[in-house]
Amino acid sequence: MMKRIATLCCAALLLMASAAFAGQDDAKWIAKCIQDNKDANVPVEVVTKYCTCMNNLMDDNETQSITQWEKTHPAERAKCDKESGWK
Repeated sequence: MMKRIATLCCAALLLMASAAFAGQDDAKWIAKCIQDNKDANVPVEVVTKYCTCMNNLMDDNETQSITQWEKTHPAERAKCDKESGWK
């Protein structure tokens, strides 16, 4: 339980750091993506990098979540997998 809390705290800190460079809307989408992947068996830093990468590739007018969008954009997903170190 403590490990999960520590992981979520790290995610929050990373998200706040990325939010400084991203708009409020971007931060919302990235936070949703991190939440969608909370059960992934990868470090939260990798998930944050992946979600940020995917968000940056999406159009600013996109209405789908990152999780929805990645399902129809395999090339972008592969690129962000590689950039983030997601295996």
